[in-house]
Amino acid sequence: MRNAASFVFGVFGNVCGLFLFLVPLIMFRRIVKSRSTEQFSGIPYLMTLLNCLLSAWYGLPLVSPNNMLVSTINGAGAIIEFVYVVVFLIFCPKKEKAKITGLLSLVLAVFAAVMFVSLFALHGHGRTLLCGVAASVFSIIMYGSPLTIIRLVIKTKSVEYMPFFLSLFVFLCGTSWFVYGLLGKDPFVAIPNGFGCALGAVQLVLYAIYRKNKGPNADSIAIGAGEANGKPLQEKPNKALEMQEQV
Repeated sequence: MRNAASFVFGVFGNVCGLFLFLVPLIMFRRIVKSRSTEQFSGIPYLMTLLNCLLSAWYGLPLVSPNNMLVSTINGAGAIIEFVYVVVFLIFCPKKEKAKITGLLSLVLAVFAAVMFVSLFALHGHGRTLLCGVAASVFSIIMYGSPLTIIRLVIKTKSVEYMPFFLSLFVFLCGTSWFVYGLLGKDPFVAIPNGFGCALGAVQLVLYAIYRKNKGPNADSIAIGAGEANGKPLQEKPNKALEMQEQV
């Protein structure tokens, strides 16, 4: 019964996670269309890429048992995030290219180091511990990124940069993986996603409090396209998509 419930929550977590990974597609459509990254930052996608790589590695049977659903969504996420980074590299300014290329090399080096150390130097519990801690740390960092948005909402008393459905799926994704981790008695899944569940709940509460004040550009930000009434809003990039992307 527990295995069946764990599977259901894992599948639901995969669905919610895939939605979150695909949300920035609208923003990248804008980047490709304008052939410019404007004021968007590529760092959130690099950090999410590292998180996905580490989590996908942790979910493999040779690292932790019964966690293939963790690997499937994070493996898909790693591919999606890598595509985002490549697109960003194509259209970003030359100075930014050097920075992003360097950070991408660092991300791949960190993942390679964790992978090779866990594969050739550690076995059994030691391997699970190293990979689990690494994946948990970066998952918490990713979930913690909306703290800036939360502070902005409280300061401005506006949900302009906090789209409802994005906040909802952050909560649902965190909750599903938190329950999955509890059922599987896996602290490396339960702890970071419990943190994400709590932050998602805080965002929904704030949205309920300040929902009537969505700001002048709420419609454009809610869909991530940066447009309202057919007119581009070049001066305000979508902060929500940059700061909330996480699984």
